[in-house]
Amino acid sequence: MLLLLFLVLPLVVQSAPASTDPLPLDCEDVYNSGSVSTGVYTIYPGGSSKPVQVYCDMGCDEDKGRWTVFQRRMDGSVNFYRPWDEYKNGFGNASGEYWLGLQNIFLITNRGKYELRIYMEDFERGSVYAHYTNFYIDSETYRYKLHISGFINGGAGDSLSYHGENMFATYDKDTNNCAVGYNGGYWFNNCLVSNLNGLYKWTSASTQATGITWCGWKNCVYSLKTTVMKMRRFF
Repeated sequence: MLLLLFLVLPLVVQSAPASTDPLPLDCEDVYNSGSVSTGVYTIYPGGSSKPVQVYCDMGCDEDKGRWTVFQRRMDGSVNFYRPWDEYKNGFGNASGEYWLGLQNIFLITNRGKYELRIYMEDFERGSVYAHYTNFYIDSETYRYKLHISGFINGGAGDSLSYHGENMFATYDKDTNNCAVGYNGGYWFNNCLVSNLNGLYKWTSASTQATGITWCGWKNCVYSLKTTVMKMRRFF
């Protein structure tokens, strides 16, 4: 008779020590925690009960990435003609086209000093950017008024300073019909020299400035192929 002997040892479960690190506010915090690859991460601008998916551009540019992307368009898969509440809370998918949400942008930019970079591509494989060394928006009480300064030209020209000190508008919260007439929510100034949230047209050909517009680079009726709006904290 074969005797089988089993040695039973007590089961020991090791748990990782609880993290004492604060929850990440933006992609700067994500980067500093050791996640240095570009991709989708979770941040908590509204606290631990409100996780938000965000695209972090950790990049290989001369400024070493750490950009928190709050708007991205490249294929027209997401409709940007949305009501106020959706622009407030965000829409789309962080792995593709999306808008992070005005409330999240407000919560982030009012916790430190931020710079803004807007990257653009045309349908002829050209690319440029516009950079602003100071960027933040006000709370919903002031309809997320835009504040920017310190323009640095990356080939795009300056088509956003004109919109500074203006409140955000959507088709259901629009004082001058600009959001209705130009197919998107934006910081319109009776009405525009840029509208990065306009109608995606899949072609540059247009006779009206209802597409993704940046007058300082092409012209006001040229509709761009790709845009990325991203912010980064600096100390």
